[in-house]
Amino acid sequence: MLDKIILYSIKNKLVIGLLTLALAGWGTYSLTQLPIDAVPDITNNQVQVITLSPSLAAQEVERLISFPVEQTMATIPEIKEIRSISRFGLSVVTIVFHDDIDVFWSRQQVNERLAEARNQIPDGIGNPEMAPITTGLGEIYQYLIRPEKGFEKKYDAAELRTIQDWIVRRQLLGTPGVADVSSFGGFLKQYEVALDPDKLRSYNLGIADVFTALEKNNQNTGGAYIDKKPNAWFIRSEGLISSIEDIGKIVVKNTSAGVPILIRNVAEVRFGYANRYGAMTYNNEGEVVGALVLMLKGENSNAVVTRVKERMEQIKKTLPEGVVIEPFLDRSNLVNRAIGTVEKNLIEGALIVIFVLVLFLGNLRAGLIVASVIPLAMLFAVSLMHLFGVSGNLMSLGAIDFGLIVDGAVIIVEATMHQLGLRSISRRMTQAEMDIEVYDSASKIRNSAAFGEIIILIVYLPILALVGIEGKMFKPMAQTVSFAILGAFIFSLTYVPMMSALFLSKNPQHKRNFSDKMMDFFQRLYQPIINGALKRKMLVIAIAVVLFVGSLFLFANMGGEFIPTLEEGDFAVETRVLTGSSLTHTVDASLKAGEILMREFPDEVKEVVGKIGAGEIPTDPMPIEACDLMVILKDKSEWKKADNREELAEKMGEALEVIPGVNFGFLQPIQMRFNELISGVRQDVAVKIFGEDLDVLTDLSKQVAGIAAGIEGGRSYRSASNRCTY
Repeated sequence: MLDKIILYSIKNKLVIGLLTLALAGWGTYSLTQLPIDAVPDITNNQVQVITLSPSLAAQEVERLISFPVEQTMATIPEIKEIRSISRFGLSVVTIVFHDDIDVFWSRQQVNERLAEARNQIPDGIGNPEMAPITTGLGEIYQYLIRPEKGFEKKYDAAELRTIQDWIVRRQLLGTPGVADVSSFGGFLKQYEVALDPDKLRSYNLGIADVFTALEKNNQNTGGAYIDKKPNAWFIRSEGLISSIEDIGKIVVKNTSAGVPILIRNVAEVRFGYANRYGAMTYNNEGEVVGALVLMLKGENSNAVVTRVKERMEQIKKTLPEGVVIEPFLDRSNLVNRAIGTVEKNLIEGALIVIFVLVLFLGNLRAGLIVASVIPLAMLFAVSLMHLFGVSGNLMSLGAIDFGLIVDGAVIIVEATMHQLGLRSISRRMTQAEMDIEVYDSASKIRNSAAFGEIIILIVYLPILALVGIEGKMFKPMAQTVSFAILGAFIFSLTYVPMMSALFLSKNPQHKRNFSDKMMDFFQRLYQPIINGALKRKMLVIAIAVVLFVGSLFLFANMGGEFIPTLEEGDFAVETRVLTGSSLTHTVDASLKAGEILMREFPDEVKEVVGKIGAGEIPTDPMPIEACDLMVILKDKSEWKKADNREELAEKMGEALEVIPGVNFGFLQPIQMRFNELISGVRQDVAVKIFGEDLDVLTDLSKQVAGIAAGIEGGRSYRSASNRCTY
C-alpha cells in the first residue's frame, strides 16, 4: 500500500505538486479563520440562573430562591452537578451539564423550568433569569468611564453610570460575538417617592393607595381610529411618566369635596439610587464607572476584541464633552504576547532544525527539501485544527516539535542520498533512472519510518482520552501535534519522494565534505564506547537500573503543578477586608492600596483599578467586602525595583501591609479565573468544609486556617464562610 503511494507520487509529479499547493492554500485560509486565544477555555458546560432580591438576607435568599430553583432544575437530564451561592440580595445557581451536551439544548431545558421556579418563589422578591451565553474566561475587554480633569464636578458616579448604561452599553450590544456587557460601579439612577406618614394619615390614605395610583397612571392606551374621509385619525392617550413633575401630579384620591390629592401632597418626589452591591475605583482618585464585555461562548476572542475596539472608536464620538473611555484589561494584549512567544519559538526551532539538517546531511538541496516539510505540516495541522474546532493558543501551538515532524522526511532523503552514493556509474542519471533510485530507497525504509511515526502518535492517545478540565487543557495540544505528525507522514509518502526525484542531484558521484568528516569524528568516539558496552553488559544494565531508580526518587520529590504560570503582564490582587464590612469601607481600602502602589512603584505600575463586589450581571458574585485590584503594569524594561514578577509581587505585598485589617493575595487575571473554575476558589490551595450549621463551619474554618499557618511555603491564610450549597 505504502509502496504504491510512493510510486504514484514519483510518477505523477504534477498531480502531487498541485495537491500540495491546494493544501497550502487551504492551510493559509484556515490560518486566517483559526480562533486565537492565549490559553484553552477550560470552562465546563454550565448555565447560570441569577436572581436579584435587594430586600432579602442571605438565609432568606437561600431558602426562598436558591433552593426552589435548585429543586426545579434537578429534573433536567444529563446534569453533572448543581451548585449555588446565596448572598445578601443575590442568588446564583449554576447548573453544570456533561461536556458533550449542546449548550443551546441545556439552556432550553433550564428556560422551560424557570416558569415553574418563578411560581415557587413568593411574589415580589425575585425574578430568576439566565446569565448570558458566555464562559468563565469570557471577560475579554474591560474598560472604565471617567471624567477628564476639570469635569469632575459635572459628572458624578451616577451621571457616569447613566452614560454607561444608555450610551456605551447599548451600542456595544450590537457587536458580533458580544454576549452582553456587565456594568460595574457607579449609582443606578431611579425615581423615589418618599412618603410622609403624617400626611398620609391626615388624608386617610395608605401606602397601597399610592402604589395603585402610581401603577395605573403610568401607561399609554389606544382607542382604535376614527374614519374621516379621506383621513383616518388614530386615537391614543399618553399617560407614561416622563419627569419628576409628572409623578408629583398623579392623583391618588379625590376628597369628598372633589378636591384631588396628588402624590406631591403626601410625598417628596426626587432622584435616588438603587441599592448597589459593587463599585469601581481608579488609582487614588475615587470611584469611577466601568464595564466588562462578555464574549459569546465559542467565539474567536481575538476577532471579537478587534470588533469591540472598532466599535469603541465610534462610541467615543458620541460621548458628552469631558468624558473618556479607557480600557484597562484587553485580552488581545495577552493573546499577542502569547502568540508572539509561540511564533518566536517556532521560528527559532525551525531555523535550528534547518541548520542541523543541512549540516548533517551535507547537502543543501536535501536539507531544504526536508525543511520544506515543516511549513507544509504546520499548514496541514492548522487546516485540521480549523476543521475540528481546535483553537490556536500557547498550549496547542507551543507543543509542536519540529524534530518529530521532519523525522520521516529525513529518513527518506538520507536513504536516497545513501543509495545514490553507492552508484558506480560516472555519468549523469536520467529522470527515469532517478525515479527508480528514489522509489527503491524510499520503499525499503518506509515501513520502518512509518512504524516509528505510529509509535509517536500512540504516545498521545492517553492525552486524547482525558476528560473534564484536564481534557480541555491538554487535548488541544495532543490534537495539534497529532495533526502535524499525520501531515508529515503523508508528505513523507508523497511530497518528499516527488521532490527528491525532481530536485536532488542526478550526478551520483559523491565528494567528501564537512559533514562526512564530522560524522567520522563522532564515529571514532562512538566506536570504542559501544564496543566497551557490549563487553560489559552487566555493568551497563546495573548503571541503567540505578539511574532509573534515582530518576523515580527525583520525580517523586520534585513537585509539580497543573500548568506552568503564564506571564500575563498584569496583577490581579485579591483584596479582602473583614467580613461584614461596608461597601464604602472596601472602597476606602481599595483607594488606599491604589495610592500606595502608585506612589511606591511609579516605574512599574501604570494604573490601579479596583473592582469591588458584583457587577450588573453577577456571573462572578463577590461579596461587598471583596475587591479585585487590577494592577496594570508597565513594560518590564521600565522596571527599577524588581527584575521579575515574583520579586515585584513580594515587594508590593510588603508595601501594602501598612493597611490594617486587609488581606492581599497576588495572582494574575486569567490565573485567578482558572483557579476559580477548577476548584471554586481563587487561591492555589483551598480547604472546603461542608455541613449544615454555618456557625460551626465558620469556627472550623478558623481552626483550619490556624493549622495551615504552620505549613512551610504559605504566605497568607484566612478563613471565609458563605452560604453555598451543592
